[in-house]
Amino acid sequence: MSLGTFSYPLPVNEPVLSYAPNSAEKLKLKSTLAELKSTEADIPMFIGSKEVRTNKKTAIHPPHEIKHTLGYFHAGEEKHVQQAIDAALAAKETWGNMSWESRAGIFLKAADLLATKYRSYINGTTMLGQSKNAYQAEIDSACELIDFLRFNVHYLSEIYKQQPISSPGMHNRLEWRPLEGFVLAITPFNFTAIGGNLPTSAAMCGNVVVWKPANTQVYSAQMFMRVLKEAGLPDGVINLIYVDGPTIGKVCFNHREFAGVHFTGSTGVFNNMWETIGKNMGMYRTYPRIVGETGGKDFVLAHKSADADVVATALLRGAFEFQGQKCSAASRAYIPSNIANQVKRKLVAGVNGFKMGTTEDFTNFINAVIDEKSFDKIKSYIDKAKRSKNASILVGGECSKKEGYFIQPTVIETTDPKYTTMCEEIFGPVLTIYVYPANDFERALELVDSTSPYALTGAVIATDRSAIELATNKLRNAAGNFYINDKPTGAVVGQQPFGGARASGTNDKAGSALNLYRWLSARTIKETFNPPTDYKYPFLQEA
Repeated sequence: MSLGTFSYPLPVNEPVLSYAPNSAEKLKLKSTLAELKSTEADIPMFIGSKEVRTNKKTAIHPPHEIKHTLGYFHAGEEKHVQQAIDAALAAKETWGNMSWESRAGIFLKAADLLATKYRSYINGTTMLGQSKNAYQAEIDSACELIDFLRFNVHYLSEIYKQQPISSPGMHNRLEWRPLEGFVLAITPFNFTAIGGNLPTSAAMCGNVVVWKPANTQVYSAQMFMRVLKEAGLPDGVINLIYVDGPTIGKVCFNHREFAGVHFTGSTGVFNNMWETIGKNMGMYRTYPRIVGETGGKDFVLAHKSADADVVATALLRGAFEFQGQKCSAASRAYIPSNIANQVKRKLVAGVNGFKMGTTEDFTNFINAVIDEKSFDKIKSYIDKAKRSKNASILVGGECSKKEGYFIQPTVIETTDPKYTTMCEEIFGPVLTIYVYPANDFERALELVDSTSPYALTGAVIATDRSAIELATNKLRNAAGNFYINDKPTGAVVGQQPFGGARASGTNDKAGSALNLYRWLSARTIKETFNPPTDYKYPFLQEA
């Protein structure tokens, strides 16, 4: 029963802490990192009210210190997926009927817990488990995740206010129902905030969720799950399980109550999921919602009027922060010939100035890539460039997995704008640059738009306003998030809703109301106060 209309105003973005020398937050974070490394965590799955442990334990090692063991998680199998679905469906009616203000209160409390009591822990588990430095962890696992929770509460409250008009003698209203069934959330290793947002955005709308994180993100995922539990999330609303992709797909995509999937990961996996769901459409109770953010081959296009310092800085940060393991990371750059030598010198100096090592040493800008499979893949592209007639290593290119999965940030210069590393997603600290004739900007625009199947992020750098306008128009479909005189990374909730099209996903814009509409099913209700009692209309009568 609602006793009022409750207001959830537009929040402000969570302030990013600086971690300056001897600051309280830096001392606390260092203490937490030492605490986390001093014990081996025993990480269960969270299914309904149970913490589920199995005989199949998988070790978690920091990617930058592979000899150290952070703990073990208990891997599941097919029966655990079914148990998670059963627990979700058992919780569905009560959760869906809970008042909005009570649901909202849970997620707002979780945001406050992250901002205070658990800030160092969500950052610490992200730094150790995913090899993010303190700043990258702060903007991701603390600030962005807090923003997702607070802004989504606001956006959903605004959606609930949207109601139809009513004519005299009647009243119309919209019910914003949860979907009929359960939602599957599949989350990647690279952003703790994505790991938290994909299940909670659907749950906030009244849905129940089965959540499968990447194995390389379990350490921070379980920490967030504990925060949600402390915030009062009822048992079964979100069920956190650790199983492989084929197993989760086999059970969930063949279940009658499958209502939707919220996915971030590779384009290939998403395409296979879509195909499987399409083939199984006849068995579902309703048409499932398919929401995905997938790959990217993100560009920076510099105009001949661009400032070389601005270009180099956008590339050094955009390509190499978090070792390039962002779907938005700058991966291909088009540099005009008039400033190419300046830009290249600055790139070489910047890469050589990077310090690389563990996340616990706060002076390190570069840390390790996520795992050995990723290391081997990235190294293969670098090795191929070293042998190629059409490419050369401008700077970087050294790789070692003796202590951790370290790949030196690498800039490849190619004479072929269609060279492999200009086209294929690498997902690591590798940037490929192509120098084009300074007066051939329109040809460069065509190359940017046609070289890659992806359309996630991109940037144009210029001081000539007509060039900016031309690029903005010509590249309208080349990026879902487009940046002018900036790097193509760093979208902020409430400021730059995130998502791309083409092979980069369904462009449902995480961090906006657009995403939440996908987890709602509207019902129109019309009530007539004085219903007619005769079928006859006035037009049937003759004077």
